[in-house]
Amino acid sequence: MTKSTFHAAPLLTLCLVLWALPLGAQKKKDNLQKPMAGPRATALRVSWLYVSADLGAQKVGRVQIGREIVVAEKSSDWLRVFANTDIEEEHTSDAPIFDTNDTPPPISGWIQAKGIVIDNTPNGDQILMGAAADQEALASDPRGPVNAARTAHLLYRRLVEMFPNSPLAAEAAWRAADILWQLQKADSSSRPSAKEQAPYLRDQMDEDGLKKVIKFYPNTRQADFAAYELLDNKLCGDWQGQEKCPEKESEIYEKYAAEHPESPRTPQALYLAVYRQAVLTDMYTADNNDKKSDAAHNHARELAAKLRDKFPQSDYTARATMLVFKLDQRIPVYGIEKE
Repeated sequence: MTKSTFHAAPLLTLCLVLWALPLGAQKKKDNLQKPMAGPRATALRVSWLYVSADLGAQKVGRVQIGREIVVAEKSSDWLRVFANTDIEEEHTSDAPIFDTNDTPPPISGWIQAKGIVIDNTPNGDQILMGAAADQEALASDPRGPVNAARTAHLLYRRLVEMFPNSPLAAEAAWRAADILWQLQKADSSSRPSAKEQAPYLRDQMDEDGLKKVIKFYPNTRQADFAAYELLDNKLCGDWQGQEKCPEKESEIYEKYAAEHPESPRTPQALYLAVYRQAVLTDMYTADNNDKKSDAAHNHARELAAKLRDKFPQSDYTARATMLVFKLDQRIPVYGIEKE
């Protein structure tokens, strides 16, 4: 399977069906004629669809930034298209290909070519990357558009779909998946279930996008990022003072560091493992389990030493060193210090 299959193409598929199946068409596959597929495109601005190539014509819909478009024909400065207007695109991984119950068909009409990026547009991948990155920056600005993050997500997706062989495709795929993950994570953390100890009792983020990054771009920095982000679904919500949570989470972070030794996230993973060993040192001490406390203390030292050896310039190394210093000084890392 090639990288071009990173995302399903529901609009393209549906357009092909619409073109291929006129009213009264027979159901037998042998009787279907293979249609000509048009170029894929997307809009960089909110654009109106008209019944004809005329600004005075009746409007039939509005295409938002980053939505899917398939170009049927071109006439001067106008394009006749099938356009995806306001269809939900965030959770389509498990949807049937021919789902006509909940998903409205794309709208056909004429659209001005101004601001439309087509899959044969020169430097089209860079244009989409720039537009997506711009929207992502606006999303972090309190004065930015409300839907800037989701618009950035859509534009990154379009880059991957329209320019699968671009050197920017892996980064765009990762950013698209990351934005959706962060939006879901924020929503999940706002729910009462976020305080549940066991991960399975919380609303889980959809892993499909991140797993596709790992599948289609293996052994890349972006795959390392995706694998690290997936750890969120395995962590406890609230430790509730239970030792099993930091024990399990330390194992999770150490396993990641072992499997992704060159990942930019490995210093952070090792530091978080050090922190959990420091916490366990205090928890075991509070339970008068000196043997386990000493073992956790020593393990924290070992992990901090590994950080100093492999990532001497990282802030996470300095933070881990500080934690070990506190443990050596009998200064609690978790809980309240008692003199």
